[in-house]
Amino acid sequence: MHDLVIRGGTVVDGTGSASFVGDVAIDGDRVTLVGDVKAEGREEIDATGKIVTPGFVDVHTHYDGQATWDDEMAPSSWHGVTTVVMGNCGVGFAPAKPDKHDWLIGLMEGVEDIPGTALAEGLPWNWETFPEYLDALEGLPRTVDVATHVPHGAVRAYVLGEREKPGAVPTDEDVEQMSKIVEDGLKAGALGFSTSRTILHRSVDGELVPGTTATKEELIGIGRAMGRAGHGVFEMASDLQPEWKEFEWMGDLSRETGMPVTFAALQSIAKAFPLDEQIAQMRAENAKGANIVAQIALRGNGIVMAWRGTVHPFISHPSWAAIAELPWEEQYAKLKDPAFKAQLLSEKPMVPENVDLGPIFAIITEGWAQQFEMDEEFNYEPQAEESVAARAEAAGKSGPEYAYDMMMADEGKGFIYLPILNYVDGNLDFLVDLQHADDTVNSLSDGGAHCGTICDAASPTFMLEHWVKKRERGTIALENAIKRQCLDTARLYGLNDRGVLKPGYLADVNVVDMDRIKLGKPWLAFDLPAGGKRLLQKAEGYDYTIKSGQVTFKAGVVTDKRPGGLIRGPQTVETLAAAE
Repeated sequence: MHDLVIRGGTVVDGTGSASFVGDVAIDGDRVTLVGDVKAEGREEIDATGKIVTPGFVDVHTHYDGQATWDDEMAPSSWHGVTTVVMGNCGVGFAPAKPDKHDWLIGLMEGVEDIPGTALAEGLPWNWETFPEYLDALEGLPRTVDVATHVPHGAVRAYVLGEREKPGAVPTDEDVEQMSKIVEDGLKAGALGFSTSRTILHRSVDGELVPGTTATKEELIGIGRAMGRAGHGVFEMASDLQPEWKEFEWMGDLSRETGMPVTFAALQSIAKAFPLDEQIAQMRAENAKGANIVAQIALRGNGIVMAWRGTVHPFISHPSWAAIAELPWEEQYAKLKDPAFKAQLLSEKPMVPENVDLGPIFAIITEGWAQQFEMDEEFNYEPQAEESVAARAEAAGKSGPEYAYDMMMADEGKGFIYLPILNYVDGNLDFLVDLQHADDTVNSLSDGGAHCGTICDAASPTFMLEHWVKKRERGTIALENAIKRQCLDTARLYGLNDRGVLKPGYLADVNVVDMDRIKLGKPWLAFDLPAGGKRLLQKAEGYDYTIKSGQVTFKAGVVTDKRPGGLIRGPQTVETLAAAE
């Protein structure tokens, strides 16, 4: 008798092979048989007409704070994710000297839009070194497994102290100390090291993040420490400025150490190279023996704007500034006042002082042709005729008035979608080939981050609903989609015990009704510590999510099971030859 048998589902095993109707048997935390399971299970799930997949592995999240206090790990866990890798983009909370706690919170708040008040109240700070941080993470069972990078920002702050300023050049001794911290962190269980080199990433005070101006020598020195540790992924977000010769040193580092290097590959106004050139330069280095992997997002990356969100088109208008600090009830009463509306619409946006937002500011405040109404059937690949500008013209209104009215919908809870990155063509066609490439992985969900501006943690559901099921401009095969969110992401980080439904592998499983799979409408919740806000989005169609053999979600509702823990280092698997 097996502990659990999932019967009669369409098994999509994560390898990219053709799906088939069969059963999956689980004993303890492992899959023990896939195919025709004769023996009964102590618990059985009828998956007839449903797909059965491995649990999703999300390698680009920012749950570094939330993972210390939250055992449910929403919203990623609501979307079939059973493993998250956090500590991306060079931001995190270890190592951390006591006098740098507020600085690290400000860095995370500025870069990832996680409320600083929530972090200040929620973080227990029962660590100083990175290994101690891993020990703290290990103390809280969760619905998912968590793994992390050693973040560059925290490492530089720990070593440089008050010398850590934009443009600071560490000494050889500093680089040696930073390298030792990274090496020790990897040996303690981190899966990699992360940094950020983009002007879009700034602290809450507007300062560039520490990695932006790091020299090649510093980055190579840290990379060599990873080589000494014997494992790890070097993760980076970068503007890829030509003078930095990023691909050249990424290639050199990967060839010297044997470590994979991965970067955020996006269509971006901040990047000097268009996406196709980024991919071409990466492949040129890989042809010479490097292992560089591009992380791609599955939809336009941007902003979800609302009155109570972090950003909206009128946030720099004087009339809004006059009510910005009022309680929502008072704000809403003002917003409903025709006189207030007329006054606000008569004003021009005021560029904030000492903040260089470049063209982004104009797109947010006046880019009506690039903004879209998030109505009930919104699909994240909207066309020009669906823009605020087009709908305003059809309604006989100005763009600002139409946007104002949109956000007033549903008692002031309406949303506007503004894709800033990854949408320069007005569609997602460029992603089709990239989703069939061996040198790219599906990523950049930013789960746990950008709490008041995006909710891309729902990316796995978007993949199933949009890319596999509904996309009018061309879909992708289900088997390929599952492989990319399971096997490919897991293997990049050395998680060789998951991402596949075969005997011996970790029993992380989703049972999904593809007929019902659908993203829900986003909403703003105020459920973080200190009442911090975050955008959340649920999904229909997940009948079961199973982590390490235990049902953590049933019909989208969390159970009392918390089998998830901390992943320390790469993982191996012993296949069960007898069961096979």
